Amino acid sequence: MTLPTLLDIEASGFGRGSYPIEVGLARADGSTCAFLIQPLAEWTHWDPKAELLHGISRGRLQREGYPVRQVARWLNDELGEVGIAYSDSWGYDNTWLSLLFHHAGMLPAFRLEALRILLSEAQQALWSRTKEAIIREQGIHRHRAGEDARLLQLTYLRTRELAAGA
Repeated sequence: MTLPTLLDIEASGFGRGSYPIEVGLARADGSTCAFLIQPLAEWTHWDPKAELLHGISRGRLQREGYPVRQVARWLNDELGEVGIAYSDSWGYDNTWLSLLFHHAGMLPAFRLEALRILLSEAQQALWSRTKEAIIREQGIHRHRAGEDARLLQLTYLRTRELAAGA
């Protein structure tokens, strides 16, 4: 079975003025990758509560982040042939992805869809409990884009197996 490609974005906060700070993928083969994003000068919103969750400082982004255009190009290279990636927070992630591509002066070569469209009712019923079990079993560090994308992919796979066996 081919796994869906999952995308996750960490951000400077939620709501008005927030922007993407890290984007991560879990590819169909189960491998993951993530890139920190260097904030643009006009991206000034910073929520200390969000930083407590993801543990990424604005200073670190400025030192280690990749330019917006480079991250957008990388996403197109990674996802152009696949054509689609899935997100568990489509409303937020799609907004941040649109902002990233807008400021890069590019169009995405793929589309982002809500992960829930792939889930059966049985998978949805099992989702939260299964996700928490995987976090405990694998010691996943939450709120980092690459690891969160992989967590979603593993949860998708396990709920699919559990629902099939039910």
